Amino acid sequence: MSWQYCGNQIKLWRARAGVSREDLAAEAGYSYESLRSMEAGRRKPSPHLLQVADEMCDAKGILVAGVQFLKPEKYPHFAEDYMRYEAEAVVIHWYETLLIPGLLQTEETARTLLHANWPPLDDDTIEERVTARLERQEVLKTQTKSFNFLIGEAALRNPLASEVLHKCQLLHLLAVGSARHVVIQVVPGSGVHTGLNGPFILLDSDEHQRLAYEEGQAMGLLHSDPGKVSLLSQRHAMILQRALSPEAWAEFIGKLAEDL
Repeated sequence: MSWQYCGNQIKLWRARAGVSREDLAAEAGYSYESLRSMEAGRRKPSPHLLQVADEMCDAKGILVAGVQFLKPEKYPHFAEDYMRYEAEAVVIHWYETLLIPGLLQTEETARTLLHANWPPLDDDTIEERVTARLERQEVLKTQTKSFNFLIGEAALRNPLASEVLHKCQLLHLLAVGSARHVVIQVVPGSGVHTGLNGPFILLDSDEHQRLAYEEGQAMGLLHSDPGKVSLLSQRHAMILQRALSPEAWAEFIGKLAEDL
């Protein structure tokens, strides 16, 4: 919406000032079609374009003021509420089927996943989200919080970019999991169990409130309803029964890393 709004403002101010699209494109150093895409909100208007348009249309700083609303978002809009509760939680139970949990991803893993996003993200947004993901991981240093991760075997066997980077990711898991307040367990990939229906996260607050979070392709749901939270808690307990012991997981991941 911010792209569309700023693009539309450029178009309206240009029309008001009698500046043609061709003239603005030439002055800003863009092709006619690039400018058209930015005015339509299909492409993010650049700070440079807003500056040039502001001067040509005598907008007196109004167009330039839109730059602050075009800064890349740290998180997808549907995950913003979850991020707030994640930072405040005292206990996090995280179950993932196909991916390494975000709090445990290396910088290379995070960047690889963001590069695979569709529709594609621009470079600024990718860098902003990689930085935000790494900043979130600072919470792992808080020894008065508890972190429990259940990771599907498929995620541990899938080199997203290369075997070298994947080995770094596996070794990172071993390093993080060595902390006494972090528990990582592996869920074997064979057989049928309720965890095959997808990943989810349980968050416990210092006020003894439990929330549950589920995320899909284009949406995230934060549950506070006791019935839904209880159901996912029960499923978590059933998945936990299938997981390798906290002692066995390190040997399992260590062997995977050794074979790469």
